[in-house]
Amino acid sequence: MDYLDDISHRGGVDMNLSSKILVTGAGGFIGGWLVNDLLIQGYTNIRAIDIKPLSDWFQRFDEVENRSLDLKDPVNTLAATSEIEVVYNLAADMGGMGFIEKNKALCMVSVLINTNLLESSRLNGVDKYFFASSACVYNQSHQLKTNNPGLKESDAYPADPEDGYGWEKLFSERMCRHFGEDYGLEIRIARFHNVYGPLGTFDGGREKAPAAVCRKVVEAVISGSHELQIWGDGEQTRSFTYIDDTVLGIQKLMECTYSSPINLGSSQMVTINQLVDIVENIANINLKRKYILDAPKGVRGRNSENTLIKEILGWEPKISLEYGLEKTYQWIYDELSSGSKKTWL
Repeated sequence: MDYLDDISHRGGVDMNLSSKILVTGAGGFIGGWLVNDLLIQGYTNIRAIDIKPLSDWFQRFDEVENRSLDLKDPVNTLAATSEIEVVYNLAADMGGMGFIEKNKALCMVSVLINTNLLESSRLNGVDKYFFASSACVYNQSHQLKTNNPGLKESDAYPADPEDGYGWEKLFSERMCRHFGEDYGLEIRIARFHNVYGPLGTFDGGREKAPAAVCRKVVEAVISGSHELQIWGDGEQTRSFTYIDDTVLGIQKLMECTYSSPINLGSSQMVTINQLVDIVENIANINLKRKYILDAPKGVRGRNSENTLIKEILGWEPKISLEYGLEKTYQWIYDELSSGSKKTWL
């Protein structure tokens, strides 16, 4: 990846380079890039775990201890956290809006992963615990208009999150908080805002908007078709965070002392129509847009308000959507045009 910050000056995550690290969800998109980043920094004791078979991981590194385990089972979380000092919990059953609106129970079951990992971390003496939360925790009444001023961390309460997935994330945040209060486990929580980039899901139903749009435009370019489907009217607004910013933000958060949930998202808000405009410009193509008004489309407007992260970290995600989409589009184009049989699910 193209890191815009010099990683050499960032330091560690309050530990030495031989400390034992667990990354769950390591076979997924964000987890794979996080393991990659830790290796670049020089960490040498990394345990990577995902429920998927090793052959299906998005990225896998021979330098780390790779295991395929179902972390909904407390026996497996006890084994996973054995001799571990720092846990990065990115494991969850999730996807884009098309997935989470139709799989609420499946998303909720992920609460077992975080609950079992927290209890196992307590029993095994883990020092620090990162939980990957989501902007889906925010009260939906703050997301009814397209001109969203940005969601502040306090906007999660009174609670009315995205049904299913959002409730699981909000409950898991509270679990983390209370394990910190009652047992002294050092907690860090990031609320992700639509993370995207190369080596992510772009097909199969779990993909998010940036990857879905890039794939649809690539397919139009390759097939010669000049039509593109958009879920909703295209005027719903979002902000999207490039993977490099997400990984860097995780590490910066682990280096600080702040333990409450914090937004980790770009504040560059666009409509879905504007998102399509950017990808069309990258591909040098103009497509006829067909709007599917009854398709899953989520809240009307969502954006990351970054006052707190700038105050705490002196930093916020800064990679432009134009830059990130160009990288993502090119990767998806290469995958589809090469006829690769790899399934990015």
